[in-house]
Amino acid sequence: MQAQPITVAYGDGIGPEIMQATLDIILAAGAQLDIDTIEIGEAVYLRGNTAGIDPSAWDSLRRTKVFLKAPITTPQGGGFKSLNVTTRKMLGLYANIRPCVSYSPYVHTKHPVMDVVIIRENEEDLYAGIEHQQTPEVVQCLKLISRPGCEKIVRYAFEYARQYGRKKVTCFTKDNIMKQTDGLFHRVFDEVGAEYPELEKEHWIVDIGAAKLADTPEIFDVIVMPNLYGDILSDVAAQIAGSVGLAGSANIGEEVAMFEAIHGSAPRRAGQNLANPSGLLLGAVMMLVHIGQGDVAEKVHNAWLKTLEDGVHTYDIFEAGVSTEKAGTREFAQAVISRLGQVPAQLRPVSYEAAKAKPMQVKLTQYADPKIDMIGVDVFLYHNDRDANQLGDTLKATVQSDMDLSMITNRGVKVWPGGLPETFCTDHWRCRFKAHDGQFISYGDIIDIQQQLTEAGYKIIKTENLYHFDGVPMFSAGQGA
Repeated sequence: MQAQPITVAYGDGIGPEIMQATLDIILAAGAQLDIDTIEIGEAVYLRGNTAGIDPSAWDSLRRTKVFLKAPITTPQGGGFKSLNVTTRKMLGLYANIRPCVSYSPYVHTKHPVMDVVIIRENEEDLYAGIEHQQTPEVVQCLKLISRPGCEKIVRYAFEYARQYGRKKVTCFTKDNIMKQTDGLFHRVFDEVGAEYPELEKEHWIVDIGAAKLADTPEIFDVIVMPNLYGDILSDVAAQIAGSVGLAGSANIGEEVAMFEAIHGSAPRRAGQNLANPSGLLLGAVMMLVHIGQGDVAEKVHNAWLKTLEDGVHTYDIFEAGVSTEKAGTREFAQAVISRLGQVPAQLRPVSYEAAKAKPMQVKLTQYADPKIDMIGVDVFLYHNDRDANQLGDTLKATVQSDMDLSMITNRGVKVWPGGLPETFCTDHWRCRFKAHDGQFISYGDIIDIQQQLTEAGYKIIKTENLYHFDGVPMFSAGQGA
């Protein structure tokens, strides 16, 4: 077998120890790798690189297209970017895959039959990180959801379920509140799911879905979610399965893939030969499957399961009466190596035969562009007089336009006309101007309104145009509207 080029970063804190243990195990199992080592993390940050990664490292990642990464330490304080977020977005790693499996009775858990795979969108949502201080009292974070982003992750989830013999795909969103953004994710889930008739499909509102996941995870199989919910709930799922320290993850893009543990660099445990390498090792197992060395992945994974089953445990999962040996990082790695070729007797052995069949293909649907008509504008004002009725009446008298002032909201709650005096208001107001029924407007009409407001002394924060797509309104109303 020809050696597969991969890029390896030893990271910070416990990173170097668990990376060495991981490489020792997979190389002993026969992994054919051509390793290019790069430096990332704290030392790079402290050299003045706010991204934590040097330009030369990007060259390695673009050449090998496979990244095995240990945890890093981001210095405290402002000005430092998340390297994980940067890497995922720069390399288009749109899918985060986190298997969350219980290993009862060898690792303590309240959910002994849990076997859930969480597939999380990785590039957009609130993690776009577009934030602004808009008034002295109000800050904004933009939640960006795209149809291609939704379709890529949803199709990946269904393809993953099909390839790995899963039975059901569940979608979590909050589209009862965020009808445009989460609503789009849900709609795409329904559209794509119809192409997989052999798989069961279901949708949960994320709050009750999260409660069910924490209480009864065995009812779920594959769960697909937007970025923020997936980030939070994949950690919850890993912890209730037994330990965040046992979970690995894959970040998959069209060209490049990154594999890692989901835990942090734990600098307090660095250099003590204590850290559990299991999360990074299982990330490496996912890497081996990805690069077509599934037989090696199978050998490593089963040896790791046999080690757990034999009670050889690191300090974080050691339990008297269950564990037989408290092993350090190096000793645990040697225990796994000594069991290569063995399979567990009680835990279910793994097989990666299905992964050898063919690579998953995710193709996007081509849509015709809709007919787009502009019918109004939301003008956001900074105005520190908290009387909504006075603001509405003054604006109505001030602005002369083919559009009417139809509504004012404050933090999304309708406060004019017909607002309630009990509603608390800040200095941030959304003023909606809409054309008369059936009429469309131009950008010139919006500029004219802005000009009138500016001349009257109002402070405009921003505007958002209001559109119909194929005759359907594509904007939210205010609560209470």
